[in-house]
Amino acid sequence: MRQGALTLARHVRSGEMSAVEVVEESLAQIKAKDGRISAFNAVLGERSRRRAAEIDRQVALGEDPGPLAGIPVALKDNICASGVPTTCSSRILEGWLPPYDATVVTRLQAAGAVIIGKTNMDEFAMGSSTEASATGPTRNPCDLSRVPGGSSGGSAAAVAAGMTPLALGSDTGGSIRQPAALCGVVGAKPTYGRVSRYGLVAFASSLDQIGPIAADVADAALALEVIASHDPMDSTSIPDPCESLLAAVERDVGGMRVGLITDLLGEGIDHDVTERVEAAARALEESGAEVQEVSVPSISYGLSAYYLIAPAEASSNLARYDGVRYGLRVKGENTEKMNVATRTAGFGDEVKRRIMLGTFALSVGYYDAYYKKAQKVRTLVIRDFEAAYRSCDVLLAPTSPSVAFAFGERIDDPMSMYYSDVCTIPSSLAGHPAISVPFGTGAGGLPVGVQILAPPLREADMFAAAAALERA
Repeated sequence: MRQGALTLARHVRSGEMSAVEVVEESLAQIKAKDGRISAFNAVLGERSRRRAAEIDRQVALGEDPGPLAGIPVALKDNICASGVPTTCSSRILEGWLPPYDATVVTRLQAAGAVIIGKTNMDEFAMGSSTEASATGPTRNPCDLSRVPGGSSGGSAAAVAAGMTPLALGSDTGGSIRQPAALCGVVGAKPTYGRVSRYGLVAFASSLDQIGPIAADVADAALALEVIASHDPMDSTSIPDPCESLLAAVERDVGGMRVGLITDLLGEGIDHDVTERVEAAARALEESGAEVQEVSVPSISYGLSAYYLIAPAEASSNLARYDGVRYGLRVKGENTEKMNVATRTAGFGDEVKRRIMLGTFALSVGYYDAYYKKAQKVRTLVIRDFEAAYRSCDVLLAPTSPSVAFAFGERIDDPMSMYYSDVCTIPSSLAGHPAISVPFGTGAGGLPVGVQILAPPLREADMFAAAAALERA
């Protein structure tokens, strides 16, 4: 798309441009580009055209369709939309049509948005490259030989390629921020509970959050404002209202205390990435912020703790895919054999790997040694962040330890793939908000994302600092 969501919505609301025009341009971009990129699992052409025409009728009657009037939004394929195939990029959910809308979809449509399609992802959001998808990989628009990151790789690629101005992803351990960094766009994970999870297909319920991916910070702020508020359908939903994030984008960061996390600038982080983070620190200083070095010691254990907690929750959540209630069913001589055959054929290698790891961690004799200990580490991470925030308003770190890597480079090395999330997992474990902002390029001229982390419910400070980096 040639213009951002804020600008396009303003034109539609004023009548300078029709919603139909905006949607047609998005569909044309998808048709022209997605054959090479494969960002979409489904494109809702006729449905989106009807919705756009409805918005134009509202404008003609003098009504205001809302702050996202006519804006095409792509949904990660683990977010339910009534009557639209929702597969989580897995064979086991082939053909499943949700009978209801996720809360975020209801809120997007109430704000005038148009759901343009469903985007590719790592199966059940388990991956960091969008290679672990039953529909095939998505390619990075910045370099088609590279991965777009994951698990929300389709959403990030769709925005980066200009096929849609906004997309939603889900972030369990970095699945919005890491692909945003690798594709050179903005990706925000809100405080856990800020956005309703009702209608999000569960991976790890104590970690999953929905958030926006956009071309710039203001568009991400607008999208998060629209989808964030209390929802009685989600027992973890926070009742506190979200302050204006668009207003925060215009805020001066003079006097803001920024902590540069030294624990995420050492071994394992590529030199070109470290250089861009240090440049971002200087840019914030030049904008009037006070930058200091801080340590969050326990985040060095975050990766290990996450890969016990998340698989444990996944092994429980994915037990519902049994070939009986919905989705794929492979025939067997009896119920047990049918169940085994269905799950063997329906789940990919990475999903099976995590189910087995999680089941082991929860089993008798190992629960205390693994899962319980991982939860104690999670508490340590939260406490260390609390200590850092006593002297800092926000924290600064890399989003990904490297720029986008080549297809096949890590798919057969799970530990190397898991390390892709080393910078994003800590804030997920803590349930804190974080945003990735593109800040220059690294090796091969590929984008580098830097990450602003904030205390819970302090998204406004996060967006203010992110906007300052974007201006720099």
